[in-house]
Amino acid sequence: MGAFVKFLIKLTFKKEARIMQRVSRRRFFMSKFSMKNLFSGSLRRRQTTIRILSLVLFAAVISFVLFEGTKTPVVLNANGEEHHIFTHADTVEDLLQEEDIDITEYDKVSPSLNTEIAAGMAVSWEQARVVNISVDGEQTNVWTTESNVRNILEEANIEVSEHDKLSVALDENLVDNKIDIQKAFEVTLVDGLDEKKVWSTSTTVANFLKQQDIKLNDLDRVENDLETVITPEEKIKIVRVEKVTDVVEEPLQFAVETKSDASLLKGKQKVVTNGEEGIVSRSYEVTKENGKEVAKVLKSEEVIKEPITKVVSVGTKVVTANVSRNDAPATSSKEFYVTATAYTPNCGGCSGNSATGIDLTSNPELKLIAVDPNVIPLGTKVWVEGYGYAIAGDTGGSIKGNKIDVLMHTKADAYKWGRKKVLIKILD
Repeated sequence: MGAFVKFLIKLTFKKEARIMQRVSRRRFFMSKFSMKNLFSGSLRRRQTTIRILSLVLFAAVISFVLFEGTKTPVVLNANGEEHHIFTHADTVEDLLQEEDIDITEYDKVSPSLNTEIAAGMAVSWEQARVVNISVDGEQTNVWTTESNVRNILEEANIEVSEHDKLSVALDENLVDNKIDIQKAFEVTLVDGLDEKKVWSTSTTVANFLKQQDIKLNDLDRVENDLETVITPEEKIKIVRVEKVTDVVEEPLQFAVETKSDASLLKGKQKVVTNGEEGIVSRSYEVTKENGKEVAKVLKSEEVIKEPITKVVSVGTKVVTANVSRNDAPATSSKEFYVTATAYTPNCGGCSGNSATGIDLTSNPELKLIAVDPNVIPLGTKVWVEGYGYAIAGDTGGSIKGNKIDVLMHTKADAYKWGRKKVLIKILD
């Protein structure tokens, strides 16, 4: 109000100065009039003008005081900025329009727009803004006056879990009007022998392993493609690979050396030197996958103990039985009675060769008996009652103890011999 009064006073003095200037000019041109009449007329006009201006000034001051005095004091909070104002507005809506504030349906106004203005009233106005919310790439625009992310999502009826990934944390205030949400889903993680369910968002296998803080050694293998984007219910499989060195001592087999021995009957063997296993130390590189051995490679070996070769003499002596049919010898080293049966070279199950390697079919004059070697050693020359001189050159499965089987070259002779008890003499 003081500024307005000063303005009116200044205007009055300016008006008076202009009047005085006009009076001076008239005084110059109206020299024919007397000085007294001129001064008297000018003074009256100046007094009249001052009275009029004073009345105008007084009326303006009174009007201004009355106008300002009837305003209502209000506190307006607009987007967080507080203003103390005086207004003639009747309602909150009139007040906001008076302050050149454009209101949208999404703005937050308190109290309501149709509330009547009262002295000391606090009016709050928050301007709404558009927030873009992306949920797994699906875009949604919402109008809101909220700034806190949690409140914005609640207002938009969008639920998030503790496993979801947000571009802005729930407890933070939004700055750039955009919220990106990646919904979490369960994925099966098989790490070696350990299998568990974990939460993940849509990302590549490589990023997923990084999120889960999975450390891979140089030999470990991921069965999935690292650049593939994982999907719900997918199984990520890690094979833990390790290579270890395994040193073991193993038996070293001995060799068998055979030597021909003409003093032994053909088919007989005699151990000259017993073989003995050696010991070898072998170093293996063992590859394991998830603790299971999948490969074993020999890297080196060292003989700790050399094996001893086994030496075996193999008989090559072939006995030819050319025995005469003379009567019993006058002397013998041993004689006793045995049960004697007969067999032919071509009997069932017979090979045609004796246990000592004698061809039973090549010599029809051959005299030979099958014996139990524990009673009569093979190769022994004998005399058999009713058969004559022969050689013990064969064995048989049923020839045990004091029992012999005499060789007959025909079935008729074998049947004719039958079974009988005969005297046998062991010849020197």
